[in-house]
Amino acid sequence: MPEPTPDTAAAGPVLLLAGPGDTTDIVAHYLADRVDDLVVVVEAPPSRQRMARRRAQRVGWPAVVGQTLFAAGALPWLRRRGDERIRDILAADGIDATPYGPVRHVPSVNAPETIALLQAVQPSVVVVQGTRIISTDVLTSIACPFINTHAGITPRYRGVHGGYWALAEGRPDLVGTTVHLVDKGIDTGGVLAQATFAVTPEDTVATYPYLHLVAGLPLLADQVRRVLDGSVPAAGGDGPVDGVSRLYLHPTLWGYLARRWTAGVR
Repeated sequence: MPEPTPDTAAAGPVLLLAGPGDTTDIVAHYLADRVDDLVVVVEAPPSRQRMARRRAQRVGWPAVVGQTLFAAGALPWLRRRGDERIRDILAADGIDATPYGPVRHVPSVNAPETIALLQAVQPSVVVVQGTRIISTDVLTSIACPFINTHAGITPRYRGVHGGYWALAEGRPDLVGTTVHLVDKGIDTGGVLAQATFAVTPEDTVATYPYLHLVAGLPLLADQVRRVLDGSVPAAGGDGPVDGVSRLYLHPTLWGYLARRWTAGVR
């Protein structure tokens, strides 16, 4: 029997490589309803102290302290206040956010165990959701595309809180989600699809991630289906026409409060 060609070979599983959290559950359920074979792999959360030290080398300790106060104090408070709004966002599109199982666990997306698992599963496509930066060794360990759903319009808004930063800079037209190929950079891979959306007065930086995800899920599912049908994902553009590419971090607590009071950016 002749060896199968790429056009006739049976599609392998879809592998979701993710960090812990409810957004991973959301993506897992959404994909499981649309593909025949889904493998979910969840990494352990990274050390906060190590991440803080790395950020301090880039932006200095005063900024890191302000970012930590925002992420550990203000953001959980905003999330509690926004729980009902989040439920409404998900319910409007019939999104399942219940815990998903079974999942496989690895210490890190960059651990040898992850490479061994990828090579054993041989997926047709790897969907990335909320992980730390993936090493070149992992990205090149198997011959399939890695696809990420990013909360922001890239390359203009890379990093975190893309919708918030667009609003903070007076660019509501650039509040949106990008589905892109994963490369060795931070949200620098080729753009596959993008969608913009409007926020409401009920929304805050704690609810924006769910608006981003709901906007991106159909785009993600479409790209996954294309791969399973034998297409090679091709980048269709470079994002906004302003030519700016910037990496964004958490706002500091005082920066967030100042923008909320002076500009109404929540």
